[in-house]
Amino acid sequence: PGDTSVLAGLYGPAEAKVSKELPDRAALEVLLRPKVGLPGVLERSREQLLRQTCEAVVLGMLHPRTAITLVLQVLSDAGSLLSCCLNAACMALLDAGLPLAALFCGVTCALQPDGTILLDPTARQEQEARAIFTFAIASSERKVLMTNTKGSCSVEEMQQCLAAAQCAANTIFQFYRDSVRRRYSK
Repeated sequence: PGDTSVLAGLYGPAEAKVSKELPDRAALEVLLRPKVGLPGVLERSREQLLRQTCEAVVLGMLHPRTAITLVLQVLSDAGSLLSCCLNAACMALLDAGLPLAALFCGVTCALQPDGTILLDPTARQEQEARAIFTFAIASSERKVLMTNTKGSCSVEEMQQCLAAAQCAANTIFQFYRDSVRRRYSK
């Protein structure tokens, strides 16, 4: 979204270390690297959200006792970073050919003080917003896999943001289809 960009690399399924090995499924690890410096508490929190979202769609039971590592490197952050990471993660999983139950996408909504909803807000718009929502939406039935919120709002306003995000997800899934078609039609 906008000027925010994230580079994603996926490694695996590969042999897992004994300490991380799971007997019934693949062990998924997500590493989020900031543009500069070392990862902090915010990156660790986002890593956990990303890992849980990916685990919800990756069919890890087809690769037991293996490890899958997803590395996300932030190249530029101009707002809506978590949704950009979610989209990069999904494209990396798709490009690597891992078996998935569904695709997913990330959409960030900012609820402005006057009640208007902005999709994919910039960093400045996020600062001015009353509330910020990031949704991970599955391609199957547009179900919500993950929600991250900051700020306060009414239930109705959150429902409006969710509806706007689900509509925006259609555009992102079309982008996925077009990207895969371009890549594999060569």
